[in-house]
Amino acid sequence: MDFALTDVQKMLIDTVRAACAKFDDKYWTDVDRKRRYPEEFVEAMSQAGFLSVTIPAEYGGAGAGITEASLIIEEISKSGADGGAVRAQIYLTTAFNKVANRTQKEEYLPKIAQGKLRFQTFAVTEAEAGTDTTHIKTFAQKIGDKYVINGKKMWISRVLQSDLMLLLARTKAINEVPKSTLGMTLFLVDIKKGIREGSIKVNPIEMMINHTANEVIFDHLEVPEENVVGEVDKGFYHILSFMNAERIINSSDAIGSTYFLINRATEYAKSRVVFGKPIGQNQGVQFPLASVLAKVEAVSMLRFKAAWLYDNNMECGKEANMLKYLSSEVGVEAANIAMTTFGGLGMAVEGGIERKFREMRLHIIAPVTNNLALSYIATKVLNLPKSY
Repeated sequence: MDFALTDVQKMLIDTVRAACAKFDDKYWTDVDRKRRYPEEFVEAMSQAGFLSVTIPAEYGGAGAGITEASLIIEEISKSGADGGAVRAQIYLTTAFNKVANRTQKEEYLPKIAQGKLRFQTFAVTEAEAGTDTTHIKTFAQKIGDKYVINGKKMWISRVLQSDLMLLLARTKAINEVPKSTLGMTLFLVDIKKGIREGSIKVNPIEMMINHTANEVIFDHLEVPEENVVGEVDKGFYHILSFMNAERIINSSDAIGSTYFLINRATEYAKSRVVFGKPIGQNQGVQFPLASVLAKVEAVSMLRFKAAWLYDNNMECGKEANMLKYLSSEVGVEAANIAMTTFGGLGMAVEGGIERKFREMRLHIIAPVTNNLALSYIATKVLNLPKSY
Protein backbone atom coordinates (compact mmCIF):
# COMPACT_ATOMS: atom_id res chain seq x y z
CA MET A 1 0.00 0.00 0.00
CA ASP A 2 1.36 3.38 -1.04
CA PHE A 3 -0.30 6.38 0.59
CA ALA A 4 1.86 9.01 -1.13
CA LEU A 5 0.51 11.13 -3.97
CA THR A 6 2.55 10.99 -7.15
CA ASP A 7 4.31 14.07 -8.49
CA VAL A 8 1.74 14.21 -11.30
CA GLN A 9 -1.13 14.14 -8.82
CA LYS A 10 0.48 16.87 -6.72
CA MET A 11 0.95 19.02 -9.82
CA LEU A 12 -2.68 18.39 -10.79
CA ILE A 13 -3.87 19.61 -7.38
CA ASP A 14 -1.71 22.74 -7.64
CA THR A 15 -3.07 23.45 -11.12
CA VAL A 16 -6.69 23.10 -10.00
CA ARG A 17 -6.04 25.30 -6.96
CA ALA A 18 -4.57 28.04 -9.17
CA ALA A 19 -7.50 27.88 -11.58
CA CYS A 20 -10.07 28.07 -8.77
CA ALA A 21 -8.30 31.02 -7.12
CA LYS A 22 -9.64 33.24 -9.93
CA PHE A 23 -13.16 32.69 -8.59
CA ASP A 24 -13.34 34.20 -5.12
CA ASP A 25 -16.00 34.53 -2.44
CA LYS A 26 -17.48 37.56 -4.16
CA TYR A 27 -18.02 35.57 -7.36
CA TRP A 28 -19.74 32.67 -5.58
CA THR A 29 -21.85 34.98 -3.42
CA ASP A 30 -23.07 36.77 -6.53
CA VAL A 31 -23.82 33.51 -8.34
CA ASP A 32 -25.72 32.18 -5.33
CA ARG A 33 -27.67 35.39 -4.75
CA LYS A 34 -28.82 35.51 -8.38
CA ARG A 35 -29.42 31.75 -8.52
CA ARG A 36 -27.57 31.55 -11.80
CA TYR A 37 -25.41 28.84 -13.31
CA PRO A 38 -21.67 29.62 -12.84
CA GLU A 39 -21.04 29.57 -16.59
CA GLU A 40 -17.66 31.31 -16.42
CA PHE A 41 -16.37 28.86 -13.83
CA VAL A 42 -17.62 25.77 -15.66
CA GLU A 43 -16.10 26.99 -18.92
CA ALA A 44 -12.76 27.63 -17.21
CA MET A 45 -12.74 24.14 -15.69
CA SER A 46 -13.69 22.64 -19.04
CA GLN A 47 -11.04 24.50 -21.03
CA ALA A 48 -8.42 23.50 -18.45
CA GLY A 49 -9.25 19.86 -19.16
CA PHE A 50 -10.40 19.06 -15.63
CA LEU A 51 -13.83 17.82 -16.72
CA SER A 52 -12.39 15.40 -19.29
CA VAL A 53 -9.59 14.03 -17.15
CA THR A 54 -10.79 10.41 -17.35
CA ILE A 55 -11.39 10.44 -21.11
CA PRO A 56 -8.71 8.27 -22.79
CA ALA A 57 -5.85 10.12 -24.48
CA GLU A 58 -6.86 8.70 -27.87
CA TYR A 59 -10.08 10.74 -27.61
CA GLY A 60 -8.40 13.92 -26.40
CA GLY A 61 -8.59 13.48 -22.63
CA ALA A 62 -5.91 13.01 -20.00
CA GLY A 63 -6.47 9.27 -19.70
CA ALA A 64 -6.40 9.45 -15.92
CA GLY A 65 -8.46 7.44 -13.46
CA ILE A 66 -11.26 8.17 -11.05
CA THR A 67 -8.58 8.70 -8.40
CA GLU A 68 -7.26 11.78 -10.20
CA ALA A 69 -10.81 12.89 -10.93
CA SER A 70 -11.64 12.68 -7.23
CA LEU A 71 -8.63 14.86 -6.38
CA ILE A 72 -9.83 17.47 -8.88
CA ILE A 73 -13.36 17.69 -7.52
CA GLU A 74 -12.07 17.70 -3.94
CA GLU A 75 -9.77 20.64 -4.67
CA ILE A 76 -12.55 22.48 -6.50
CA SER A 77 -14.83 22.23 -3.46
CA LYS A 78 -12.00 22.93 -1.02
CA SER A 79 -11.53 26.29 -2.78
CA GLY A 80 -15.08 27.26 -1.86
CA ALA A 81 -16.50 26.62 -5.32
CA ASP A 82 -19.76 24.79 -5.95
CA GLY A 83 -18.62 21.32 -7.02
CA GLY A 84 -22.19 20.45 -7.94
CA ALA A 85 -21.87 22.57 -11.06
CA VAL A 86 -19.18 20.37 -12.61
CA ARG A 87 -18.97 16.96 -10.96
CA ALA A 88 -21.49 15.13 -13.20
CA GLN A 89 -19.45 15.38 -16.39
CA ILE A 90 -16.52 13.73 -14.64
CA TYR A 91 -18.39 10.64 -13.49
CA LEU A 92 -20.58 10.41 -16.61
CA THR A 93 -17.63 10.39 -19.02
CA THR A 94 -15.81 7.93 -16.75
CA ALA A 95 -18.66 5.42 -16.82
CA PHE A 96 -19.67 6.17 -20.44
CA ASN A 97 -16.17 5.17 -21.51
CA LYS A 98 -16.72 1.78 -19.85
CA VAL A 99 -20.17 1.08 -21.33
CA ALA A 100 -20.34 2.81 -24.73
CA ASN A 101 -19.27 1.14 -27.96
CA ARG A 102 -16.29 2.34 -29.95
CA THR A 103 -18.38 4.25 -32.50
CA GLN A 104 -20.09 6.21 -29.73
CA LYS A 105 -16.78 6.95 -28.05
CA GLU A 106 -15.26 8.21 -31.30
CA GLU A 107 -18.31 10.37 -31.99
CA TYR A 108 -18.77 12.03 -28.61
CA LEU A 109 -15.71 11.80 -26.36
CA PRO A 110 -13.42 14.03 -28.51
CA LYS A 111 -16.08 16.76 -28.63
CA ILE A 112 -16.60 16.54 -24.86
CA ALA A 113 -12.83 16.69 -24.29
CA GLN A 114 -12.57 19.77 -26.52
CA GLY A 115 -15.38 21.51 -24.64
CA LYS A 116 -17.65 21.49 -27.69
CA LEU A 117 -20.24 19.35 -25.93
CA ARG A 118 -21.30 19.32 -22.29
CA PHE A 119 -22.36 16.00 -20.82
CA GLN A 120 -23.75 16.85 -17.39
CA THR A 121 -27.19 15.22 -17.21
CA PHE A 122 -28.14 11.78 -15.93
CA ALA A 123 -31.91 11.18 -16.12
CA VAL A 124 -33.04 8.26 -13.96
CA THR A 125 -35.25 9.49 -11.09
CA GLU A 126 -39.02 9.76 -11.39
CA ALA A 127 -41.44 11.32 -8.91
CA GLU A 128 -43.43 8.16 -8.15
CA ALA A 129 -40.58 5.65 -8.31
CA GLY A 130 -38.06 7.72 -6.33
CA THR A 131 -35.10 5.51 -5.47
CA ASP A 132 -37.04 2.40 -6.57
CA THR A 133 -35.51 2.62 -10.03
CA THR A 134 -37.04 -0.67 -11.23
CA HIS A 135 -40.48 0.95 -11.18
CA ILE A 136 -39.78 3.85 -13.52
CA LYS A 137 -42.50 4.41 -16.12
CA THR A 138 -40.76 6.43 -18.83
CA PHE A 139 -41.06 4.10 -21.83
CA ALA A 140 -39.11 3.76 -25.08
CA GLN A 141 -41.00 2.01 -27.87
CA LYS A 142 -39.00 0.58 -30.76
CA ILE A 143 -40.40 1.74 -34.12
CA GLY A 144 -38.24 0.81 -37.10
CA ASP A 145 -34.69 2.03 -36.54
CA LYS A 146 -35.58 4.42 -33.74
CA TYR A 147 -37.10 4.56 -30.27
CA VAL A 148 -39.98 6.85 -29.36
CA ILE A 149 -39.80 7.89 -25.71
CA ASN A 150 -42.61 9.19 -23.52
CA GLY A 151 -42.58 9.90 -19.81
CA LYS A 152 -41.46 12.25 -17.08
CA LYS A 153 -38.31 12.53 -14.95
CA MET A 154 -37.88 14.52 -11.74
CA TRP A 155 -34.91 16.17 -10.00
CA ILE A 156 -32.76 16.02 -13.13
CA SER A 157 -29.80 18.40 -12.86
CA ARG A 158 -28.22 20.77 -15.38
CA VAL A 159 -30.58 19.91 -18.27
CA LEU A 160 -30.59 23.42 -19.73
CA GLN A 161 -26.81 23.69 -19.31
CA SER A 162 -26.00 20.41 -21.08
CA ASP A 163 -25.89 19.16 -24.65
CA LEU A 164 -26.14 15.46 -23.88
CA MET A 165 -28.30 13.48 -21.49
CA LEU A 166 -27.95 9.86 -20.45
CA LEU A 167 -31.53 8.62 -20.06
CA LEU A 168 -32.80 5.40 -18.51
CA ALA A 169 -36.16 4.23 -19.84
CA ARG A 170 -38.14 1.01 -19.87
CA THR A 171 -38.08 -0.93 -23.14
CA LYS A 172 -40.18 -3.75 -21.72
CA ALA A 173 -43.02 -3.47 -19.25
CA ILE A 174 -42.23 -4.75 -15.77
CA ASN A 175 -44.75 -7.60 -16.21
CA GLU A 176 -42.98 -8.73 -19.38
CA VAL A 177 -39.63 -9.54 -17.78
CA PRO A 178 -38.63 -12.34 -15.36
CA LYS A 179 -37.29 -9.82 -12.85
CA SER A 180 -37.80 -6.11 -12.40
CA THR A 181 -34.16 -5.15 -13.00
CA LEU A 182 -34.49 -6.25 -16.64
CA GLY A 183 -36.26 -4.39 -19.45
CA MET A 184 -34.57 -1.00 -18.99
CA THR A 185 -32.23 0.61 -21.54
CA LEU A 186 -29.83 3.55 -21.57
CA PHE A 187 -30.08 6.19 -24.29
CA LEU A 188 -27.84 9.10 -25.23
CA VAL A 189 -30.12 12.05 -25.92
CA ASP A 190 -29.47 15.30 -27.81
CA ILE A 191 -31.10 17.71 -25.36
CA LYS A 192 -31.05 20.86 -27.46
CA LYS A 193 -32.54 19.09 -30.47
CA GLY A 194 -35.32 17.69 -28.31
CA ILE A 195 -36.11 21.10 -26.79
CA ARG A 196 -36.02 22.73 -30.22
CA GLU A 197 -38.46 20.18 -31.65
CA GLY A 198 -40.74 20.31 -28.61
CA SER A 199 -40.27 16.67 -27.61
CA ILE A 200 -38.39 17.68 -24.42
CA LYS A 201 -39.96 20.13 -22.00
CA VAL A 202 -37.98 21.38 -19.01
CA ASN A 203 -39.51 22.87 -15.86
CA PRO A 204 -36.91 24.23 -13.40
CA ILE A 205 -37.46 23.52 -9.68
CA GLU A 206 -36.71 26.32 -7.21
CA MET A 207 -34.55 25.02 -4.38
CA MET A 208 -32.97 26.17 -1.13
CA ILE A 209 -29.57 26.06 -2.86
CA ASN A 210 -28.37 27.24 -6.25
CA HIS A 211 -28.75 23.84 -7.89
CA THR A 212 -30.27 23.50 -11.35
CA ALA A 213 -32.78 20.69 -10.76
CA ASN A 214 -35.66 20.15 -13.16
CA GLU A 215 -38.75 18.22 -14.07
CA VAL A 216 -38.26 16.87 -17.61
CA ILE A 217 -41.15 15.73 -19.82
CA PHE A 218 -40.56 13.55 -22.88
CA ASP A 219 -43.30 13.80 -25.49
CA HIS A 220 -42.68 11.42 -28.41
CA LEU A 221 -38.93 12.00 -28.26
CA GLU A 222 -37.29 10.13 -31.16
CA VAL A 223 -33.87 8.61 -30.48
CA PRO A 224 -32.01 6.61 -33.16
CA GLU A 225 -31.15 3.03 -32.19
CA GLU A 226 -27.44 3.80 -32.57
CA ASN A 227 -27.83 5.98 -29.47
CA VAL A 228 -28.54 2.98 -27.27
CA VAL A 229 -25.70 2.85 -24.73
CA GLY A 230 -24.77 -0.71 -23.75
CA GLU A 231 -27.15 -3.62 -24.21
CA VAL A 232 -30.88 -3.25 -24.77
CA ASP A 233 -32.94 -4.21 -21.71
CA LYS A 234 -29.85 -4.31 -19.47
CA GLY A 235 -29.55 -0.61 -18.70
CA PHE A 236 -30.10 -1.09 -14.98
CA TYR A 237 -26.95 -3.20 -14.71
CA HIS A 238 -24.99 -0.64 -16.70
CA ILE A 239 -25.96 2.21 -14.40
CA LEU A 240 -24.46 0.36 -11.44
CA SER A 241 -21.06 1.30 -12.88
CA PHE A 242 -22.26 4.89 -13.27
CA MET A 243 -23.56 4.93 -9.71
CA ASN A 244 -20.27 3.79 -8.17
CA ALA A 245 -18.40 6.47 -10.11
CA GLU A 246 -21.05 8.99 -9.08
CA ARG A 247 -20.74 8.08 -5.41
CA ILE A 248 -16.95 8.43 -5.46
CA ILE A 249 -17.00 11.79 -7.23
CA ASN A 250 -19.89 13.24 -5.21
CA SER A 251 -18.24 12.08 -2.00
CA SER A 252 -15.00 13.77 -3.05
CA ASP A 253 -17.04 16.94 -3.48
CA ALA A 254 -18.33 16.54 0.09
CA ILE A 255 -14.80 15.87 1.36
CA GLY A 256 -13.52 19.04 -0.28
CA SER A 257 -16.34 21.12 1.17
CA THR A 258 -15.65 19.62 4.60
CA TYR A 259 -12.03 20.75 4.43
CA PHE A 260 -13.21 24.20 3.29
CA LEU A 261 -15.49 24.50 6.31
CA ILE A 262 -12.81 23.27 8.73
CA ASN A 263 -10.21 25.65 7.29
CA ARG A 264 -12.53 28.65 7.40
CA ALA A 265 -13.66 27.89 10.94
CA THR A 266 -10.08 27.36 12.11
CA GLU A 267 -8.92 30.66 10.62
CA TYR A 268 -11.79 32.46 12.32
CA ALA A 269 -11.13 30.71 15.65
CA LYS A 270 -7.55 32.00 15.57
CA SER A 271 -8.49 35.60 14.81
CA ARG A 272 -11.73 36.10 16.77
CA VAL A 273 -10.87 37.45 20.23
CA VAL A 274 -13.45 37.27 23.03
CA PHE A 275 -12.76 37.87 26.74
CA GLY A 276 -9.20 38.76 25.90
CA LYS A 277 -8.21 35.60 24.04
CA PRO A 278 -8.86 33.94 20.67
CA ILE A 279 -11.85 31.60 20.82
CA GLY A 280 -9.68 28.88 19.30
CA GLN A 281 -7.88 28.66 22.64
CA ASN A 282 -11.03 27.20 24.18
CA GLN A 283 -11.41 23.43 24.12
CA GLY A 284 -15.11 23.85 23.39
CA VAL A 285 -14.06 25.28 20.01
CA GLN A 286 -10.91 23.21 19.49
CA PHE A 287 -12.25 19.75 20.12
CA PRO A 288 -15.16 19.75 17.63
CA LEU A 289 -12.81 20.97 14.88
CA ALA A 290 -10.15 18.42 15.79
CA SER A 291 -12.75 15.65 15.92
CA VAL A 292 -14.27 16.37 12.51
CA LEU A 293 -10.81 16.72 10.96
CA ALA A 294 -9.90 13.24 12.21
CA LYS A 295 -13.12 11.87 10.74
CA VAL A 296 -12.71 13.44 7.30
CA GLU A 297 -9.13 12.19 7.08
CA ALA A 298 -10.44 8.66 7.62
CA VAL A 299 -13.19 9.20 5.04
CA SER A 300 -10.60 10.47 2.56
CA MET A 301 -8.65 7.23 2.93
CA LEU A 302 -11.81 5.24 2.19
CA ARG A 303 -12.26 7.41 -0.91
CA PHE A 304 -8.80 6.43 -2.16
CA LYS A 305 -9.59 2.75 -1.63
CA ALA A 306 -12.90 2.98 -3.49
CA ALA A 307 -11.26 4.90 -6.34
CA TRP A 308 -8.39 2.41 -6.55
CA LEU A 309 -10.81 -0.49 -6.79
CA TYR A 310 -12.83 1.30 -9.48
CA ASP A 311 -9.73 2.17 -11.50
CA ASN A 312 -8.63 -1.47 -11.37
CA ASN A 313 -12.02 -2.76 -12.53
CA MET A 314 -12.72 -4.41 -9.18
CA GLU A 315 -15.97 -4.53 -7.24
CA CYS A 316 -16.33 -1.39 -5.12
CA GLY A 317 -20.04 -1.26 -4.25
CA LYS A 318 -19.36 -1.74 -0.55
CA GLU A 319 -16.72 0.99 -0.40
CA ALA A 320 -18.66 3.40 -2.63
CA ASN A 321 -21.81 3.16 -0.48
CA MET A 322 -19.90 3.42 2.79
CA LEU A 323 -18.08 6.42 1.35
CA LYS A 324 -21.32 8.08 0.26
CA TYR A 325 -22.80 7.68 3.73
CA LEU A 326 -19.76 8.76 5.74
CA SER A 327 -18.70 11.70 3.57
CA SER A 328 -22.15 13.27 3.74
CA GLU A 329 -22.51 12.72 7.48
CA VAL A 330 -19.11 14.19 8.30
CA GLY A 331 -19.78 17.05 5.89
CA VAL A 332 -22.99 18.04 7.65
CA GLU A 333 -21.18 17.75 11.00
CA ALA A 334 -18.46 20.09 9.74
CA ALA A 335 -21.08 22.55 8.49
CA ASN A 336 -22.73 22.63 11.91
CA ILE A 337 -19.40 23.07 13.69
CA ALA A 338 -18.38 25.90 11.36
CA MET A 339 -21.69 27.68 11.92
CA THR A 340 -21.30 27.36 15.70
CA THR A 341 -17.68 28.58 15.57
CA PHE A 342 -18.68 31.65 13.59
CA GLY A 343 -21.65 32.35 15.85
CA GLY A 344 -23.90 35.10 14.51
CA LEU A 345 -21.52 35.79 11.63
CA GLY A 346 -22.15 32.27 10.39
CA MET A 347 -25.72 33.29 9.55
CA ALA A 348 -24.49 36.24 7.50
CA VAL A 349 -23.72 35.82 3.81
CA GLU A 350 -20.46 37.73 4.27
CA GLY A 351 -19.20 35.00 6.59
CA GLY A 352 -18.87 32.63 3.64
CA ILE A 353 -20.26 29.71 5.63
CA GLU A 354 -24.02 29.66 5.19
CA ARG A 355 -23.87 28.80 1.46
CA LYS A 356 -21.79 25.69 2.08
CA PHE A 357 -24.02 24.88 5.05
CA ARG A 358 -27.00 24.76 2.68
CA GLU A 359 -25.15 22.94 -0.09
CA MET A 360 -23.89 20.24 2.24
CA ARG A 361 -27.40 19.17 3.23
CA LEU A 362 -28.04 17.90 -0.29
CA HIS A 363 -25.37 15.21 0.10
CA ILE A 364 -27.49 13.44 2.72
CA ILE A 365 -30.25 12.71 0.18
CA ALA A 366 -28.46 12.76 -3.18
CA PRO A 367 -27.64 10.98 -5.39
CA VAL A 368 -29.47 8.53 -3.11
CA THR A 369 -30.54 8.85 0.49
CA ASN A 370 -28.19 7.70 3.21
CA ASN A 371 -30.82 5.19 4.28
CA LEU A 372 -30.48 3.43 0.92
CA ALA A 373 -26.70 3.37 1.29
CA LEU A 374 -27.12 1.82 4.73
CA SER A 375 -29.59 -0.68 3.29
CA TYR A 376 -27.00 -1.73 0.72
CA ILE A 377 -24.39 -2.22 3.44
CA ALA A 378 -26.84 -4.17 5.61
CA THR A 379 -28.05 -6.53 2.89
CA LYS A 380 -25.03 -6.84 0.57
CA VAL A 381 -22.23 -6.74 3.13
CA LEU A 382 -23.81 -8.02 6.35
CA ASN A 383 -26.17 -10.38 4.47
CA LEU A 384 -29.18 -9.26 6.51
CA PRO A 385 -32.66 -9.79 4.98
CA LYS A 386 -34.09 -7.00 2.88
CA SER A 387 -36.47 -4.58 4.53
CA TYR A 388 -38.25 -3.91 1.26
